[in-house]
Amino acid sequence: MVPFSILDLSPITQGSNASQALQNSRRLAQEAEASGYKRFWLAEHHGMKGIASAATSIVISHVAAGTKTIRVGSGGIMLPNHSPLVIAEQFGTLAALYPGRIDLGLGRAPGTDMRTASALRRNMEASANNFPNDVVELQALLGPLKDGQDLIAVPGADSNVPIWLLGSSHFSAHLAGMLGLPFAFASHFAPDMLLSALEIYRERFEPSQYLDQPYAMVGIMGVAADTDAEANHLFTSMQQSFVALRRNARGQFPPPVDSMDGLWSDNEKIFVDHAMTYAVVGGPETIKTKLDRFLDQTQADELIVSMPIYDMDARLKSVRLFADAQQQLAKAA
Repeated sequence: MVPFSILDLSPITQGSNASQALQNSRRLAQEAEASGYKRFWLAEHHGMKGIASAATSIVISHVAAGTKTIRVGSGGIMLPNHSPLVIAEQFGTLAALYPGRIDLGLGRAPGTDMRTASALRRNMEASANNFPNDVVELQALLGPLKDGQDLIAVPGADSNVPIWLLGSSHFSAHLAGMLGLPFAFASHFAPDMLLSALEIYRERFEPSQYLDQPYAMVGIMGVAADTDAEANHLFTSMQQSFVALRRNARGQFPPPVDSMDGLWSDNEKIFVDHAMTYAVVGGPETIKTKLDRFLDQTQADELIVSMPIYDMDARLKSVRLFADAQQQLAKAA
């Protein structure tokens, strides 16, 4: 059975606030744990009025404290925003608080606009170009102490927190294969290079102390409801959000609408539809069919689902319906 996981951005819905968004993330993780999901990851974004997970390590701790067994981690930490030592200390601390449950997914993008990125960390271009070296440095800081090692993360050293590389292009696919690390592709918003990146990762994979063989996770946007019509209605929140992103008019996460007509231009519709190429939206039978096709197409080792749903009860129900679909696919395999 292909494991299912959840990617969350702690969305701040219209009329709500960051406190409620963070409580919702914990509640969502509790539902995911009860439904058998493997991981619950949180994404680092900055300067966005609709996302409350900027201080990602703190939110991970908040979620992990409210759950017992599900793995909790970053999807991802945008490493160019931070020094490797700071991240080693943060995730070493998380591993000490929640042993055996913490993942560290790393991305190369800033997760924000360039002005905010420059405020987060000195020379952004140099930091992004230095990403492979930063990853290797972080591996060393989280791994066993070596004789003569003068830079030590405390906590962090010998915590061996699992590192994943995240990407939406070929760059991280090459690097993850070269370093023998698990790889997660952001096909939930960047569909173009999914299949070629997976092929590169698998072909270039070198066995390591971390993995004997490649392990690929793929992402989708997912909205499940009792009917296709209801799911499509709920999905208009995400469509509106992506239109706002394209217009650089980021705001709080909007409620669904009866129709997107008049809310987007033809070009904006094309942009959103393309970004959502692999979205799985529908009632139980529809999502099962789409999931089966997508997993067969990608041969993924794991699926991570982002559920952009305005109403919390509907979001929790979607979590349960995707878990039901996973069980049905497993029985049919």
